[in-house]
Amino acid sequence: MEKNRKKVSFYTLGCKLNFAETSTIARSFPEDQFEIVRQGVKADIYVINTCSVTEVADRKCRQAIKKFNHQSPDALIAVVGCYAQLNPEKISSIPGVDIVLGTNEKFNLTSFLKNTEKKALPEVHSCDLSGQDRFFPSYSVSDRTRSFLKVQDGCDYKCSYCTIPLARGNSRNQDIASIVREVELIALDGKKEIVLTGVNIGDFGKTTGESLYDLMIELTQVEGIERYRISSIEPNLITDEIIELAAASSKILPHFHIPLQSGSDKILGLMRRRYRREQFENRLLLIRKLIPLASIGADVIVGFPGETDEDFEDTYSFLESMPLSYLHVFNFSERPGTPAQKLPEKIPFKTREDRSRKLIELSNLKHSGFCRTNIGTTAEVLFEHTISKGMISGFTGNYLRTELPWDPELPGTIRKVLLTGVSDSGRMTSELNYSI
Repeated sequence: MEKNRKKVSFYTLGCKLNFAETSTIARSFPEDQFEIVRQGVKADIYVINTCSVTEVADRKCRQAIKKFNHQSPDALIAVVGCYAQLNPEKISSIPGVDIVLGTNEKFNLTSFLKNTEKKALPEVHSCDLSGQDRFFPSYSVSDRTRSFLKVQDGCDYKCSYCTIPLARGNSRNQDIASIVREVELIALDGKKEIVLTGVNIGDFGKTTGESLYDLMIELTQVEGIERYRISSIEPNLITDEIIELAAASSKILPHFHIPLQSGSDKILGLMRRRYRREQFENRLLLIRKLIPLASIGADVIVGFPGETDEDFEDTYSFLESMPLSYLHVFNFSERPGTPAQKLPEKIPFKTREDRSRKLIELSNLKHSGFCRTNIGTTAEVLFEHTISKGMISGFTGNYLRTELPWDPELPGTIRKVLLTGVSDSGRMTSELNYSI
């Protein structure tokens, strides 16, 4: 029986939510029939869980298909997820693809693998989404120190550049009691940290009459999990009580990732965002007031149609003045089927690249300054299980990667350290602090 098992390799593109879902899909494979193998190992079945936020993500999917088809011509290739939901026919036309499954169908992948031989013609199962789509619970277990936990899916916002509502449907979630039971299972598995993931986490509770604040209060009561990190939350959905809870609770980590997208109110209007920069500023200043050493990151899109040089400078000067710790910068990517695709005044690609480079340089300055601010402070670090060049590393609560000389007693533990400096690689140097 052992030698008849099919080897399955998973390749995940995109966000932490996709990683949580990939892990859940992998656990659905019966162990007596399938063996999950790490990336790079030749497999009988390749599963690509896709993202379609940008053209870059689409291209990476096509490159992965080509690579796996060349590496193992007889292997079955299944392409699932957001890109598969949006462009099933395009994907099925790529040589080597055997199965295409959309947003909901991917969770039933094993039912499409009764026959694992290459298909004469690709099978496409990508159904239309409705307002009544199911919520499929998911969490990851492959990381030995933390778990990504899906608490919400879909989005009711209609930002003019975004395909996520088309790919994932309306906002939905399961109830808090069900999530708490999942967290208890994760705790039994020995994880110390949980990253809360979703498409629009701040919208949690829409389908159950609850709220993200209610969820966080309940999660802090679960024994065994010592840290919760919010992956991303919209500025108009960060309530005062959520910030105050993070300031008061040692379990809610002082780390906020807040999508801004533009510092120009004109461009925010064209993007159909549900806030203006004053609200973003208000949230940052309250976080900084209540949690002075909180890590605060932001997403920014450059080169949106109609973004003049003056609009970009408006964004740059606004970000420069904000107490941010880092930026995630993206070039605007035209997405088929979105209103932004049809907007006039397209920005040349070179201009997008130039603007992106300027903001990345600003991000580096912000991050260096944030690191220096933390020198001489103490922090709790969750150490990971990998060793690199004789060093072990992990993240502080406020999301600074910190390293120490290798010590076999540290992996998977949370230890108090004194942050002593910044290495050439941009990581914090530290020493164990036994006096705290």
